[in-house]
Amino acid sequence: MPKYNAFIFDMNGTMINDMHYHELAWYKVIVEELGAPLTQEELKHQLYGKNEELFERVFGATKFTKEEVDSHSLRKELRYREEFLPYLKLIDGLDTFLTRAKSEKIKLAIGTAAIVGNVDYVLDNLNLRNLFSVIIGPDDVAVSKPHPEVFLKAAQGLKVMPEECVVFEDSPKGIEAARRAGMKAVGVASYHTADELQNTNVLCVINDYNDKTLNSLVW
Repeated sequence: MPKYNAFIFDMNGTMINDMHYHELAWYKVIVEELGAPLTQEELKHQLYGKNEELFERVFGATKFTKEEVDSHSLRKELRYREEFLPYLKLIDGLDTFLTRAKSEKIKLAIGTAAIVGNVDYVLDNLNLRNLFSVIIGPDDVAVSKPHPEVFLKAAQGLKVMPEECVVFEDSPKGIEAARRAGMKAVGVASYHTADELQNTNVLCVINDYNDKTLNSLVW
């Protein structure tokens, strides 16, 4: 029997290796078009949570109206989708790992800050929707990661206890959210380094899903 009964996946940088494309698309909008005084490296550390939270962190709460934030965000998302589409695929080994998890009756969910349009872009282009019985996005939570709400709601939707879950995450704030939720985590070093992903709840850090240390989670 598997040691854990549920796997909860972040999406960007965890299921697909696309965070550099988000970073470049945001840099064009936030720095080049809107004039934020940030280097690309400084912007990288702001890329978490909801889009409106990102704008508030960078520009303050009163710089743009909600309608302006939505317009700038949509322009960024459309640019990201167009530029990343030729490279859209699962991180190596994830297709096999998901199949093994399903065969072991492990429940699967997604807990992400990605907007609905981006979730649809990934799941529908890669034909993954039938694998995940629960998807929790930014519209489903009041507070973003590192708050644990997204993962706790995913566990609730799967009808499992937090301690039965493993969260797969590519960001330090996501791993911290899992820790606060009482869940173990696997770090995916696609965007942040292994050192940046360390936390007390981390079982291991992987580069892709061919890593044999994951065998203990599904066998």
